[in-house]
Amino acid sequence: MPATPPSAALFEMTVLPGKPPMLRAEAGNDPVQWVARHRDALRAAVTKHGAVLVRGLGLRDATQTTAAFRTLSPHLMADKESFAPRQTYEEGVYSSSKWPQNQPMCMHHELSYTLELPGLMLFACLNAPTSGGATGVADSAAVLNALPRRLVKRFERQGWLLTRTYNEDIGASVAEAFGTDDRITVEQYCRDNAIAFEWQPDGGLRTRQRRSAVVRHPVSGQRCWFNQIAFLNEWTIAPEIREYLVDEYGADGLPFNTFFGNGDPIDADTVQLLNTVYETHTAREPWQAGDLMLVDNIRTAHSREPFDGAREVLVAMTDPVHLTDCSPTIEVTPK
Repeated sequence: MPATPPSAALFEMTVLPGKPPMLRAEAGNDPVQWVARHRDALRAAVTKHGAVLVRGLGLRDATQTTAAFRTLSPHLMADKESFAPRQTYEEGVYSSSKWPQNQPMCMHHELSYTLELPGLMLFACLNAPTSGGATGVADSAAVLNALPRRLVKRFERQGWLLTRTYNEDIGASVAEAFGTDDRITVEQYCRDNAIAFEWQPDGGLRTRQRRSAVVRHPVSGQRCWFNQIAFLNEWTIAPEIREYLVDEYGADGLPFNTFFGNGDPIDADTVQLLNTVYETHTAREPWQAGDLMLVDNIRTAHSREPFDGAREVLVAMTDPVHLTDCSPTIEVTPK
């Protein structure tokens, strides 16, 4: 991303408390051409603010949105290790994760459990829901500073552990997460990416991966709370759904769960604390059809609120960053 933002006079930038920074595109422009003209300024705005919502752009369909995404960054990343299925529109362009619309997707950083992660997230709304469904954003440095120091120090020292149990009934399947169900290929991917794995008697797969909870932004050097500890923890799951999953698959068979890096469980109060701090620092704006949003995936967490009606938001990941470039606080080998 450019270090020096172009003149702010290019845009009418609106920055209000509790709202993501917003730019208004000039009416009557071709959306892709507009993005091409202002590409550097848009990316500079993300560098400055961490997230930018572009309103009035008028994106209409997946083809046009894909062109706009590729104008911003020609090399879109393939989804990998997904925790929920997505629809593929074009290569590197996906639907938002298929998640019950009456349940929130709590704040998280996309693919923060992988060794190569997107530095930039691109979102485009083709159809806005009748209510709810906003993609909230939260400054990860501010969240980090608001968390109890003792808790942060423990996560810095131990990292966080993600466990996953893949099956065909809930969450992403092995094939959806790894792009194949060939055991040899899956096992090699796990070895290459510091993921411990174990095949179950029924053919299912269980994995464990330990990652840093706090990293430094590779450009600014800013310390960021960067993980999916709260979102993928059992205590964030709706109680009735969690009870069903435990009854059906057992406490060790949940599709995903998170722990302290040494394997100790994370209690419900800690998860509630994390989600409360996120909520305090959340900026949100209801989607309008045609909107575009750019999010610095390391500096800024994002979420999805429950919604009513049909919601179509396209997603792309780009600007790959290696975890080793973010000053991780732990080695990634699972324990």
